[in-house]
Amino acid sequence: MTDDKTHSPYDLENHGLRNLGTVHWNLSQAVLTEHAIRKGEGVLSSHGALVVETGQHTGRSANDKFVVRDDNTENEIWWGKINVPYEPARFEALFARMTDYLEGRELYVQDCFAGADPERRLSVRIVNELAWHSAFARNMFIVGTNAEQASHEPGFTVINAPGFSADPEVDGTNSPTFIVVNFSRKLAIIGGTSYAGETKKSIFSVMNYLLPRQGILSMHASSNIGADGSTAVFFGLSGTGKTTLSADAARTLIGDDEHGWSESGIFNFEGGCYAKVIKLSAEQEPEIYQTTRTFGTILENVVLDSDTRTVDLDDSSLTENTRASYPISQIPNATLTGRGGQPNNIIFLTCDAFGVLPPVARLTPEQAMYHFINGYTAKVAGTEKGVTEPSPTFSPCFGGPFLPLHPRQYAELLGANIEKHGVKVWFINTGWTGGAYGVGKRMAINHTRAIVNAALDGELDDVQTTTDPVFGLSVPVECPGVPAEVLNPRSTWPDAAAYDIQANKLAGLFQENFSKYADDVPEAVRLAGPLVA
Repeated sequence: MTDDKTHSPYDLENHGLRNLGTVHWNLSQAVLTEHAIRKGEGVLSSHGALVVETGQHTGRSANDKFVVRDDNTENEIWWGKINVPYEPARFEALFARMTDYLEGRELYVQDCFAGADPERRLSVRIVNELAWHSAFARNMFIVGTNAEQASHEPGFTVINAPGFSADPEVDGTNSPTFIVVNFSRKLAIIGGTSYAGETKKSIFSVMNYLLPRQGILSMHASSNIGADGSTAVFFGLSGTGKTTLSADAARTLIGDDEHGWSESGIFNFEGGCYAKVIKLSAEQEPEIYQTTRTFGTILENVVLDSDTRTVDLDDSSLTENTRASYPISQIPNATLTGRGGQPNNIIFLTCDAFGVLPPVARLTPEQAMYHFINGYTAKVAGTEKGVTEPSPTFSPCFGGPFLPLHPRQYAELLGANIEKHGVKVWFINTGWTGGAYGVGKRMAINHTRAIVNAALDGELDDVQTTTDPVFGLSVPVECPGVPAEVLNPRSTWPDAAAYDIQANKLAGLFQENFSKYADDVPEAVRLAGPLVA
């Protein structure tokens, strides 16, 4: 049966679900919070946020993701470690057992959209076993009007049942956890994990499949708008500052994670933000910090005092990947249209734990394509078992796990857009200076903010530059608010020879990683990497 909320006549039976218990359609955040608390899925913090734990999985299960390989996808998908093929017959068998599991169960449905551009948006349906997962979906996707919900016909559906697990021997999965995307069926199924980010990233992968084939660049990036109307796009992997640096009180936030770039400009895919909150600073990140103290926010794996219900954002005992999901309307200077004009500036953010990249450099279009395809950042010692020194991470297009198509296709769209719109591209290092991790120190956030502001305000456009002898990057010799010596990473090291060794080591890693793509890009892009190694 269903509750009395108005909903689409395109019912769950259309997805093969049957003999269900109560189905709740498009419940509000307040009602979903009540359901979650009543069912023991979470508790309220002293400031009104819903605090939940995701159990064994506190992040994405990258090794448990599959894509159905059939006649439609055989020659389109970038098959490999990221897009692992899954047989259609196995999908149908796994889904059949999943539908058996869901019989008689209470379910939650959100009919919403991905994409703030009404001409490019995708109608999505999210079906959840957990009430808080439905609240998460309502935060993260774009909620339609009552009329849109009443006539909603999903272009893609996600069914998420954490209580149902796969049988690896029968289903050919790597574990009981599974995330399987079937582009032909317009359906993704998720089980064996309570980490809500799997739903968000499944739809992101779908957008990354659909939009480039329409000539639209899909991007793992944040974006914002200056007072003069200029738009900026920030690319970067987790921990590089993408969310923090785009949430600037002096600029209007478009979105913090997923965007499209079309002939009309930039548009957000989402209706909310999903920010890392470990050691979040009220002084340095006031806008995001305030969301952790607001009703409507969902705090994942944030440690809570059982008596006072106060949260400790510095406590990583559950995971380093503590998260806050909140509607973008909680950021006071966010645009609720989710749209901006053609970008004036693009910023590639990297956290270089080797301590050798400059804090800022201007990229040529060819260098932009090179570093976009490489997608470099670094892990630091102690963050993962066995990591004892800086460990490079290369994720193509700064979003490798979510790319169904070959990185070349996204890079070609990026290059064409940069050329067409005359966009300036900056490479900004938020990592270490004066030495590698463990010896040097992290770039001061006030210096990084000053660099970003100077780049976006045009204050670096005519500044004299020097060419980095290893990486070939054009490095400004001065920047307002930043000591000149900080801009030259070699001069910050007490031992210049040690810097040279480390810089050449990283340059070699750049070249080694890019060799996987060298045959698929123009010669000018191949030659845009480091000068020596």
